[in-house]
Amino acid sequence: MSAVVGLLLVGAGLISMPWWLPPLVVRLRMRVFTALNGPEGLSVPGNIGIDRFEELYASPASNGRSRGAALSDLFWYWLAPGPELHQEHLEPGPRYDQVASATRRILAIPKHAAEGLATQATSRVLAEAKIETPTCVRLRDLMMPIWAEFYHTLVFGQPPTAEARALIVGNADDVVTALKCLSLRHMERRAGLTRYLEAQIANGQVTHTLPAGLSDAEKALYLQGVFFNTAIVQSSEAMAHVLLALAEHPVELARLVVALDDDRAIDRVVTETFRLYPLFGIAHRITSSAIPGKAGEPVIPAGTVLCFDYPAYHGSGYTSPERFDPERWKKLSVRDSNYIPFGVPENRSCPAQAMALITMRSVTREILRGFSLASSALHTRSLSNRGPCLLVPRGPASNGEAGKARRRLSLVWLRMRDRWEDVGRSLIQLVLGTYMVLDARRLGLCRSYFAHQEPPRAPPPACPFIGT
Repeated sequence: MSAVVGLLLVGAGLISMPWWLPPLVVRLRMRVFTALNGPEGLSVPGNIGIDRFEELYASPASNGRSRGAALSDLFWYWLAPGPELHQEHLEPGPRYDQVASATRRILAIPKHAAEGLATQATSRVLAEAKIETPTCVRLRDLMMPIWAEFYHTLVFGQPPTAEARALIVGNADDVVTALKCLSLRHMERRAGLTRYLEAQIANGQVTHTLPAGLSDAEKALYLQGVFFNTAIVQSSEAMAHVLLALAEHPVELARLVVALDDDRAIDRVVTETFRLYPLFGIAHRITSSAIPGKAGEPVIPAGTVLCFDYPAYHGSGYTSPERFDPERWKKLSVRDSNYIPFGVPENRSCPAQAMALITMRSVTREILRGFSLASSALHTRSLSNRGPCLLVPRGPASNGEAGKARRRLSLVWLRMRDRWEDVGRSLIQLVLGTYMVLDARRLGLCRSYFAHQEPPRAPPPACPFIGT
């Protein structure tokens, strides 16, 4: 009898794996990354209250980007090649000023031009995809070629060839897949894009003035990191979240479809998506000088790594914060809410913020004019499943009873497949994430770079918050 009970328990455990194993693995991974962060780190909120989140984020002393944080070795490892030239990771100084100025110039195109580029890129990619029947797609994979088209046209003045687009998408996909610990890095794949960008620069194909203080090789790495890595990845992830959220909420989807010409209606959906699924999980900043504590709090010493928890901040101060509710923004103001998806102006907010909102409207319109969306997949901030979604061409065939029945069966299959895939993904993330943490520490890309740039600093004093 006991053997039978044991077998039943084992069977129940195996069958229920999709519900208990992935959350357990997430907790284990968080322990690994917390251990990597070391004793100099402070979480906000956590060690420090949520009421100081924006104050500390905006503080002039929170201006260190890479130097002095153990986490930086890991981010540099993921973002290579050229992380030392990536705008997000450059330390304050003349080089950052040159790079930031070039980025602003490239992004400074009129609103109508940005809308046109985004619409044309979406139309081209969808036409190539030839989705004529209900089809299950991975939204992030669908979005990457769109943004590759957009940013190549922005930088070089013309759409990419099929080969160039494949290089851009391959590079971006390799970076984001490694970031999510679902695959190891493939540096030769990334090097292919580097060589392409070097050739474009050498042939005078860039239609903008690039940072004067950089060599041609460094300019290629700058473009690769800022426009053909971060811009592609973040734009694709953002749009995948928007479309997946709509696919999971048919009432909100129907409300938006009849209001596609209303910018404010789309903006409310995008705003709520960024609130619920911020692209950043943890953003770290290193203090360059001491920050006074509030009443009863100790001083935050120079050299402290502040780890800002975006999901915790965006989930505080709202009614039913876990609910996807774009209509809440008819009454709420982003300025008066716990909401900073693009950072804060005082501390290098995202330079593409305005363009992102404009172009996301255009892509959303173009998708929803041609397709209905439905999904039963898990929707998490990390989007490790790449956003499985049923894309249904609009037309009478999809709205008939037979079409609706096929759609229901497809969603049942999608749900089961996604849950079991999540088990495999979780185990892969645990194994590869641990390996990459150790490999990043071994290589010490950030640590080695600054060791060769200038004499080492004295270690920071012990942080009085640790242990509280």
